[in-house]
Amino acid sequence: MLARRLRHRFDLHKAMFILPNLFTVSSIFCGFYGVVTAASAVGPEAGALLYRACVAVIFAMVFDALDGRVARLTRTQSEFGVQMDSLADVISFGAAPALIAWHWGLSAFGTWGLLASFIYTASGAIRLARFNVMAATHQGPSTHFIGLPIPAAAGLLVAVIIARVRAGHLMLSGDELWAPLMMVGLGLLMISNIRFQTFKATRMTRRALAIILAVFAVATLAALRFGAAYAILGLLGAYLLLGLVEESLRLLRAPVEEEIADPEEEELLD
Repeated sequence: MLARRLRHRFDLHKAMFILPNLFTVSSIFCGFYGVVTAASAVGPEAGALLYRACVAVIFAMVFDALDGRVARLTRTQSEFGVQMDSLADVISFGAAPALIAWHWGLSAFGTWGLLASFIYTASGAIRLARFNVMAATHQGPSTHFIGLPIPAAAGLLVAVIIARVRAGHLMLSGDELWAPLMMVGLGLLMISNIRFQTFKATRMTRRALAIILAVFAVATLAALRFGAAYAILGLLGAYLLLGLVEESLRLLRAPVEEEIADPEEEELLD
């Protein structure tokens, strides 16, 4: 009887390893569904289909946020899960948003639109490869990401598309150069050395809790007033701006710190 119970608990523990991977597979499905749906965005239903494709990528972001947390809660973290999560991100937040953008209207730019889509996708793959290498050589949670996280880049892109579609501008025209430039810009931000907050080391103090509640309240009001896409665009835009401002301040402080450190080094040498 005892042996049977132990065997049952062991089999249940092994089965728990499947749970976080199911969330990862769900993220892949959302990305795949988004691409297939965007490819059908022609005719009078083009706007609705593009909207549905972008929403699928947002659902992929939700599943991507949950798989790691589920793995930690069930204590089923594994190297297999880490690698599978990165491969899923390349599909759902690299290839899928780029192909959705292509069907949205980047195809109107011909070779330049194709190049912009490719730069975004390739940059996402490079960013994830760099993240995996850095994660394998460092212990413990990091306070910053190096480069814009690929889910944030994908969220910004699809939020812009949703906002445009909801405003009645279904497809891009060949003179809207901001769209391929945005794709290239997001790609360069992903492979840059700009540091973005992970918020993993943030302590849940009263001040932090008040800020979180305020941001949540503002995002909720924006979603109710203007639509969820504008709320997502505002949140991710603020996250991007925060990283750029912090990096600018860090670069401005660096020369000052070096000037302060030089006299000390000279005294030590003396």
